[in-house]
Amino acid sequence: QVQLVESGGGLVQAGGSLRLSCAASERTFSNYAMGWFRQAPGKEREFVAAINRSGGTTYYADSVKGRFTISRDNAKNTVYLQMNVLKPEDTAVYYCAASSGIAGSSLEYLYHYWGQGTQVTVSS
Repeated sequence: QVQLVESGGGLVQAGGSLRLSCAASERTFSNYAMGWFRQAPGKEREFVAAINRSGGTTYYADSVKGRFTISRDNAKNTVYLQMNVLKPEDTAVYYCAASSGIAGSSLEYLYHYWGQGTQVTVSS
């Protein structure tokens, strides 16, 4: 069982930056591909970014490409989401998730473990 704890959310003005962190309890963290998803009020959860086990390959939703960067530190059992040039439409609860697959994916059903989420609010 992998426990994931997100942190780093908060309130920021449009154009600002935030860095989310997700700490995993699992010592074999490097055995998991990781992803970030988000859910805005009244909307379905959507894919944001993913990273493979080694950190060498990343994937992004078109809506965040060029603004967000996913990375991981396997020595610290942590995955990050650096969010720059934030927009009001980025406002959502952000979740990290772990998949036993080798590669990251945008498909929710491939992720077996989920964090509790952290709120990101971008004011205009």
